[in-house]
Amino acid sequence: MAEKINEAKKELEELAGQLQDPAIYNHPQKLKEVSQKYNQLKESIKDFQDLSEINKKIFETQKLLSQEDNPEMISLIEKEMVTLNKQKQEQEKKIKDKNNPENALGQKNVIMEIRAGTGGEEAALFAADLFRMYSRFGEKNNWTINLISSHPTDIGGFKEIVLSIKGQGVYSSLKNESGVHRVQRIPDTEKSGRVHTSSASVAVLPEAESVDIKLEPTDLKIDTFRASGHGGQNVQKNETAIRITHLPTGLIVSCQDERSQKQNKEKALVVLRSRLLAQKEEEKLKKITNKRKSQIGSGDRSEKIRTYNFPQDRITDHRIKKSWYGLEQILEGELETIINDLNKNLSPSD
Repeated sequence: MAEKINEAKKELEELAGQLQDPAIYNHPQKLKEVSQKYNQLKESIKDFQDLSEINKKIFETQKLLSQEDNPEMISLIEKEMVTLNKQKQEQEKKIKDKNNPENALGQKNVIMEIRAGTGGEEAALFAADLFRMYSRFGEKNNWTINLISSHPTDIGGFKEIVLSIKGQGVYSSLKNESGVHRVQRIPDTEKSGRVHTSSASVAVLPEAESVDIKLEPTDLKIDTFRASGHGGQNVQKNETAIRITHLPTGLIVSCQDERSQKQNKEKALVVLRSRLLAQKEEEKLKKITNKRKSQIGSGDRSEKIRTYNFPQDRITDHRIKKSWYGLEQILEGELETIINDLNKNLSPSD
């Protein structure tokens, strides 16, 4: 442990040197990355130092116990040993939790992608309902929600909408929302009163920064095109829309909602990094354990996770086989109970 702490201290000194260099303040992104790494490493060193100090006390107390003959003193020392061992267990758990890949993601912001599935215009309207539901839930939690890209329909739905959600505990709250959401209701356009079934997919990605995912310029193909409105109507004379293809993986991200090419490019890169980070974390978790997959499935957008049944005023999550009533209130952002139940029952086992 001492060797590990010394190595971390050496790296900390190197980072401190970079922060003391005035030139770094001309590069805000690099300053942010180095500062973030410095603070994380400093906290990690303290955690291991605290554990080392507890181990030292345990060693000294054990030595004292082996030399003691007085029964009263032995009893006191044994009580001290119980306390120290408890402190050790708690500190080891603290370190383990901080290094758990999922817990490390828990405090990240989120990129949420909502796409209409089967059901035509009704599916697009349902995608809009989900967007409003998560937006209202975010407002209740004082989160900041920004639109990255959208493909609206003529009657108020969305073929696709991508948004950024920033705030405390965003990913830990929304991580279980990924998958296919199914709705059963009578569409406004249905004259016969027949219940239709439609769907929309939701993908929740931890928002990645450049410190998480490095993008090499040679790996990117960047195309520009004119942003378009409803029905393909051009709304920009200049080519402000951006399409980025990540050549190693084939991932494609486009953004056209901002007025400048630079802003669209920045937003597209955030989405691309987040998709790559999601892939990376999924592969990492699969290597650690297959238990999570057996509990909640793959978690990808092809898996049906929830049904919104309007005739019965009921929402059912199929992963934990539980239903909640008051569908309209839930769609207005009253998601706390569902989120808490999911996080309680879908947390991966150690």
